[in-house]
Amino acid sequence: MGNGANRLAVFDCDGTLVDSQHVIAAAMACAFRDNGIAEPDPACVRRLVGLHVADAVSRLLPDASAAVIAAVGSSFVQSGRAVRDRQAHEEPLFPGVVEVLEQLAARDVMLAIATGKSRRGLERTLKQHGLGGHFVILKTADDGPGKPDPCILLDAIAEAGSSPLATAMIGDTVYDIAMARSAGAYALGVGWGYHEPDELNAAGAHAILQHFRDLPPTLDTIWRTP
Repeated sequence: MGNGANRLAVFDCDGTLVDSQHVIAAAMACAFRDNGIAEPDPACVRRLVGLHVADAVSRLLPDASAAVIAAVGSSFVQSGRAVRDRQAHEEPLFPGVVEVLEQLAARDVMLAIATGKSRRGLERTLKQHGLGGHFVILKTADDGPGKPDPCILLDAIAEAGSSPLATAMIGDTVYDIAMARSAGAYALGVGWGYHEPDELNAAGAHAILQHFRDLPPTLDTIWRTP
């Protein structure tokens, strides 16, 4: 572990802390309809959760102009708020989240989030689940380039007074794993999210968690490693 550095656990949000896939798929379907475009396959949308909105839309519409991508992205943001306001779909926490966050905080592990969500969207999610007080650092799509660029993770590490070797990034997609590896941090995949464990391993995950309760002992193991 980094000499004298604060231990830092950085979490992705959607697909790692919160199961938001149905809200995201519904919002993207609305955004496409509003712009006169056939709705995308929800399975394709699910695989892009975690990317910056513009990057996700670009992958769904590879031949679209910049203007169309911007319009769909804007509609997606507005639709997401409307879907959440209607409470048409639940966004439950994954099992064990609160208990494990409390365990880590009691061990003086600093907790942060690095997400492709907007700050407004993230703060709304944290407030909904009463998680706002658990995290000392929030890095969002408003703070820098989207995943897998390591910028927001490196910023979180610096802000925490940590180091890459004292930092673990916990996420459910290959974008999280690539970001962590690029930053020189430990990359921990989760088996309950939106990309398959085999994909996370192939992307370079140091370990795959099968349940949230696996996180504290996994952190103990990696941080004991010279």
